[in-house]
Amino acid sequence: MIGIGKWLCKVNSMFYRGEVTLNIADNNGEYDITLEIDADFDMPDYKIYDVTTEGNTVTAKAEVSLLPGKVVDVSFTIENDVLSGVLKVPFMGKIKVTDGHKIA
Repeated sequence: MIGIGKWLCKVNSMFYRGEVTLNIADNNGEYDITLEIDADFDMPDYKIYDVTTEGNTVTAKAEVSLLPGKVVDVSFTIENDVLSGVLKVPFMGKIKVTDGHKIA
C-alpha cells in the first residue's frame, strides 16, 4: 500500500483556501482515507470508496452530502515524497491538492 500516513497538503479553491491533513491508513488490507480540515470550515459529510492504486497513483470515488447522487473523482500521486492530486467535483470543477508532505 502506498502513501500510508498523514500528509499535510495545500488547497486553494473558491470555497476553501488553506491546509488539509490527509490521513491514509490500512484497514485490514483496504484503504481508509479521511480528511482533517480547519475547525472554522464546516466540512460536509463524505464517504470515500472504490480506492485503487496503479504505480504511485491512488484513485477513489467520494460521495458528499451537499451533492446527493453525484460522485467526486479523487486522484493523487506521490513522487519523491511529495503528494499532489485533484478532486473533480460536479458543478465546481477541479480542486487541486498540492505540496503534500508527510507529517506522521
